[in-house]
Amino acid sequence: MFGGLQHWIEAQRTRPPAPTRVWVWTLAFGIATLLFGLHLEQVFPQAGHDIAPGYGAPVLAFEFAGGQADLEAIFGFYTDPEQVTRLAAMRTGNERDYLYMLLYAGFLTSGCIALWYELRLRALLAAAVLPIAASLCDAWENYLLFDIQAAFTLGDYSPAMASLPYPVAAKFLLLAATNVVIGAAATQIGRWWALFGTIAILAAIPTVMAIITPAAFAWALIPSAAGGWLLLLALAAAGSWQAFVRKRPLVDLGDAVPVSDELQPVSSARRVFGRRRT
Repeated sequence: MFGGLQHWIEAQRTRPPAPTRVWVWTLAFGIATLLFGLHLEQVFPQAGHDIAPGYGAPVLAFEFAGGQADLEAIFGFYTDPEQVTRLAAMRTGNERDYLYMLLYAGFLTSGCIALWYELRLRALLAAAVLPIAASLCDAWENYLLFDIQAAFTLGDYSPAMASLPYPVAAKFLLLAATNVVIGAAATQIGRWWALFGTIAILAAIPTVMAIITPAAFAWALIPSAAGGWLLLLALAAAGSWQAFVRKRPLVDLGDAVPVSDELQPVSSARRVFGRRRT
């Protein structure tokens, strides 16, 4: 089984340049992720009872909650007339979040595969596992959040609170690692793509700051993830145009056959999207 998989991977790495049609799946998943994400943002509670401004959205404060005081700051006390509304909105948002997990996992995974088809680097194919692992951590996180919220509604404390930091940190770190891979791949495609790829890599840095000090930097998690996701969406649009309109790959490797998995710039003698002939 593994021998056959290895043979297929090697065959794909040495095949002649051809349009990468996986880009259209990436584009479709990307647009769906963007639109559903905007919808989901409106479903979750828009404001907490008394959360620190550094959390930004109440859902992020909930993900980083460490005790009963944090939950009361998010949802309010039982005497707060808005508590029931916040609890209902949070539960509805987390229920619909499972669809969002499937969408962003499909988007990022297909994007890594499309980049692998273009650049023929095994690291890109291996990176396709990262968003899948992130979505699984996200599902585990939601399972814990449901238990924590149910206990809070009854006035109890959930032991799940002690396990919550692990899937939350793993999810965001895996998504940040995926963005770094996407950014690094973009730096190999062309001059303008290299600029945006570098920005996406740098944008991943606040993820670590947010995990260490969420009360001050959790708000940065969304723009941090958006850097790599918007870059991949742009790559998907360009790759789809090249594949279906111009009938050529996004990255023209010419007649070169990759012999190394090290990242190397494409040949400047060939025309690449965003780069002129030399």
